[in-house]
Amino acid sequence: MDWTKSGTILVTGASGFVGAAVLRALAAKGARLRVLVRAGSPRDNLAGLPAEVMTGDLRDSAAVGAAMEGVDGLFHVAADYRLWAPDPEDIVRNNEAMTRTVMEAALAANISRIVYTSSVATLKPGDDAQPGHEKGRLTASTAIGAYKRSKVIAERLVDDLVANRGLPAIIVHPSTPIGPGDIKPTPTGRVIVEAANGRMPAYVDTGLNLVHVDDCADGHLLAFAKGRVGERYILGGSDVSLGTMLHDIAELTGGRPPFGRVPRRAIIPFAYIGEAIARLTGKEPFATVDALRMAAYRMYFSSSKAERDLGYGARPYRQALADAIGYFRARGVVR
Repeated sequence: MDWTKSGTILVTGASGFVGAAVLRALAAKGARLRVLVRAGSPRDNLAGLPAEVMTGDLRDSAAVGAAMEGVDGLFHVAADYRLWAPDPEDIVRNNEAMTRTVMEAALAANISRIVYTSSVATLKPGDDAQPGHEKGRLTASTAIGAYKRSKVIAERLVDDLVANRGLPAIIVHPSTPIGPGDIKPTPTGRVIVEAANGRMPAYVDTGLNLVHVDDCADGHLLAFAKGRVGERYILGGSDVSLGTMLHDIAELTGGRPPFGRVPRRAIIPFAYIGEAIARLTGKEPFATVDALRMAAYRMYFSSSKAERDLGYGARPYRQALADAIGYFRARGVVR
């Protein structure tokens, strides 16, 4: 695909982690770019990238409509990615409202092609023997926590618009991205920072699928170029137990590995206490009750469909881990 001839591409969430990686990948292809960011969003991830920057809230139909003018393609990457909030329903409201506003504006503007960034959070997790896949879909009632529920609700909204109003959207499901640009950082980024600084002496028995954020971004571009409207594609990397991940972080940093596992039930009381303190301080707790509920499952997933249909691939996860640590060191948050 010749991205220099694809017209103007709008990227939402471009100041964030995955959105910025998608923006970098598009810039490297020579695409004509536009981004819509909130006035208070950090601009570090936009520095040096050739994009027209417009300011506005993704829940504001007028601002979103203005950003859509003259746009040919859309990557809707933005999301309220929090595993905890003082009012959990705020996460649900935000993700549903943003998705509805953006997709309605895309229909009104006759956008020709859309990649919608969902998450493996909307899919049933797998295990070592049978990783999760695109057909194993959760419902709002079976999703654990407000974030997962919000993504299920938003994704179903996109499904409905594709089926009933001709929305030209392809859905991608990133697994757990790590690497450069994790400015906030994400919940997984916080785990890497804490472990790299020697502040995670133990862990619970769980697992996740780790992917370099740049590979995930490349998967977005492949979905735009080759994906079928209405189809969904997992963009993942390696299935890794949390214990293995923490030992690898210790090896990469020269730190001390964790001493071993602790039962989830032993940490749950501390999570409740942490959330109670967070309600007073407004600062997101490190361990949340929902995160521990999720940890009962190994979040293992297969990217075989994207590999087969899109030509997608991901580098070894230790390289992603090393890049993430290097990024956090450069920012001064890892010793």
